[in-house]
Amino acid sequence: MRLSGLQREVLSLYRQCLRECRKKPQATQAHFRTFARREFEKNIQLDKRDFSAIEFFLRKGRRQMEMYASPGVKDVRQ
Repeated sequence: MRLSGLQREVLSLYRQCLRECRKKPQATQAHFRTFARREFEKNIQLDKRDFSAIEFFLRKGRRQMEMYASPGVKDVRQ
């Protein structure tokens, strides 16, 4: 099955998030991975043809990733 452009973007963002997790302190990496997974799972029920919503969540996710990728952020808890 071939992926659409948006599906590839979503997967790319998820992989970026996981890469950023590896840059965090060893003790908190699991917290960041869990947080990233939950954020993506929140929107898994979106219709894959709802382009505006997917693009919105991609922009939101990129902003969140940039914020959490900051060296000053050492942990994330829910």
